[in-house]
Amino acid sequence: MNARSLLITAGILGGTAVVFGAFGAHALKEALDPDSLNSFNTAVRYQMWHALALLALAASPVKIKQLKNIARLWLFGVLLFSGSIYLLSIDELMNVNLSFLGPITPLGGLALIVAWIMLIVSALKIKE
Repeated sequence: MNARSLLITAGILGGTAVVFGAFGAHALKEALDPDSLNSFNTAVRYQMWHALALLALAASPVKIKQLKNIARLWLFGVLLFSGSIYLLSIDELMNVNLSFLGPITPLGGLALIVAWIMLIVSALKIKE
């Protein structure tokens, strides 16, 4: 991934996080129980934080060999983690049982954690 693709990806993740956040705050506020709404908002927060992390990675003057892998894992993690939580939060509204997505959420979280660890290890290898 180059800076351009990182910026585009960060923009898409950030923009959709704002849309989903507004959707949750307005359209879902009365439709979901408090626990489901809280879960939905957690997914929004994680998505936005990782959009900002991708933005910072794109703007960083430091060249990190693992940049592509870190960015891909963050994107993959957000899609699995936040995506599964979005769907699990609104499955009752859609009148569909999506409980089979439950095990996907921690896999997304694991991908996010591994990417952060990769960033730390890569940073430790930088010669100043």
